[in-house]
Amino acid sequence: MDKLRYPIGRYSFEGMTVKHREQWIADIEKLPGQLREALADLDNEQLDTPYRSGGWTVRQVAHHLADASMNSFSRFKLALTESNPTIKPFNEVRWAETADSLQAAPDVSLAIVEGIYARWVLLLRSMQASDFEKMFYHPEKGTQIGLANFLGFVAWHGKHHVAHITSIRSRKDW
Repeated sequence: MDKLRYPIGRYSFEGMTVKHREQWIADIEKLPGQLREALADLDNEQLDTPYRSGGWTVRQVAHHLADASMNSFSRFKLALTESNPTIKPFNEVRWAETADSLQAAPDVSLAIVEGIYARWVLLLRSMQASDFEKMFYHPEKGTQIGLANFLGFVAWHGKHHVAHITSIRSRKDW
């Protein structure tokens, strides 16, 4: 079950080197294309299939990536432009249960991901190493989160959810 839930393993931050930063930015840059490829040619029945028992449907995963991208990009920009801002958490489970997440075509969210990630990569490549030391406060977690850590998480998060889609495609031979 853990392999279905975390197909690429759980996220762990052990610091950020220049090599890590470059790889994570490259991962973020590649995500929209990987998501588009993972969703290609799926019909509505496939899109409405959960990637694991008790998990979201493929459609919900696609829309979650857009939701998370909007929120994460905003958190990143807040940390860059304000001194240690407190971010607004969002209830990912409840967002995934709204009508748009249950019914909209994934292309709608793919367009959001493509736009946000294009801007994000431009922003990331413009940043100085010291910018990644900036932090935001996550009130739900009760902790400060540095942009270096958050960059690694965002790169992992995208690959994690694309793997949910590609793994069910592989298991079901779609």
